[in-house]
Amino acid sequence: MQNILDGILKAIQLLLQGDPEVIRITLLSLQVSGVATLISLIIGLPIGTILALTRFPSRQFWISLINTGMALPPVVVGLVVSIFLWRNGPMGFMRLIYSPTAIVIAQVLIACPLTTGLTITSLQQLDPRLEVQLKGLGASRLQMVFTLWKEARLPLIAALIAGFGSVISEVGASMMVGGNLQGETRVLTTAIVLETSRGEFASAISLSIILLGLAFLVNAGLTSIQQHRK
Repeated sequence: MQNILDGILKAIQLLLQGDPEVIRITLLSLQVSGVATLISLIIGLPIGTILALTRFPSRQFWISLINTGMALPPVVVGLVVSIFLWRNGPMGFMRLIYSPTAIVIAQVLIACPLTTGLTITSLQQLDPRLEVQLKGLGASRLQMVFTLWKEARLPLIAALIAGFGSVISEVGASMMVGGNLQGETRVLTTAIVLETSRGEFASAISLSIILLGLAFLVNAGLTSIQQHRK
């Protein structure tokens, strides 16, 4: 109990003092997770829309593959990305291993199945007569898609929230491909693991509180957009 109280007090102290290292770690966490979530949305939204609205022979296979990816262990993602980005790997010439870019790549692979799968579910839950009505009104394919996105905006924003939540709290892949290098790739989750391994529980708890606060603020903003009514 004392460790928890010490952690809360230290978190308040770090925030009030504006500790440069904590600020840097927090901003890097927000940067890599925000970019990864945005990229996963850019990829997952159109792919999910295609799989939800079109019919082709291998459609069920691809949906099953995406649903499987939603439960993909982060450490497996970290292993695969590490193999590809390692110095003697297929993409080793790009020298991305142990960099923020490597963390973004791993987090995109974690979040993309979530945003894609939830997009499919969101669009499939719409009344199928809506698509027929839009076609009857002469809407183009692009107009119809944007209208369906608007109708499904609540679950689509929920998909965005789920994608961000899956990467901001991820530690295994970030540790493997980022290396937890101070001043370069250390994010909140990997810093928490480091402080715990050192026995610095108060510091670990304070960083955990900051991480939870950051996740809450971002999700509160997205929830506000989701629940907004004109």
